[in-house]
Amino acid sequence: MIDINADIISNKSIGNVVLGENVDRYLNDMYSNHTVRFFDYFLPDDEKRMAYVVDEIITIATLSNGLIISVGCNEKYKGRYMNSLCTGMRMSDVIKLTNEQRIFNGCIIVNDDFGFSIELPTPYDEIADGIEQVPLDLVLKEMRVADYHSWKPKK
Repeated sequence: MIDINADIISNKSIGNVVLGENVDRYLNDMYSNHTVRFFDYFLPDDEKRMAYVVDEIITIATLSNGLIISVGCNEKYKGRYMNSLCTGMRMSDVIKLTNEQRIFNGCIIVNDDFGFSIELPTPYDEIADGIEQVPLDLVLKEMRVADYHSWKPKK
């Protein structure tokens, strides 16, 4: 069952919604116990994706066949990542609670964990190339789990 208090688990789940599973597994719970907003979208290469927004808190993104490829949450989510990070934190708190932070594609990757990201809000998702360009008092409202390992720099 979907749970906004569940731990955020890198490269695995938010709200007990698990990456790599088919969204069909969750549809009965979603439509019976939650408010769901659904929409399609297209990537720049015209590849189709679907999104399910559950209670305006959790967003489940899938491929056209229903395979879950990312799960995100906003500041209404109550669960935590690694028992410390949560949505609604300030950038200064993220820096204090993690050893390393880097920006990739408008997201913050912490501690070289390429299965979890903190989304930078506009305009910082477009203009910030380094952590030092993000204001310390900026509130970070969205987190996501997905497989970002292709972003990891080669050594």
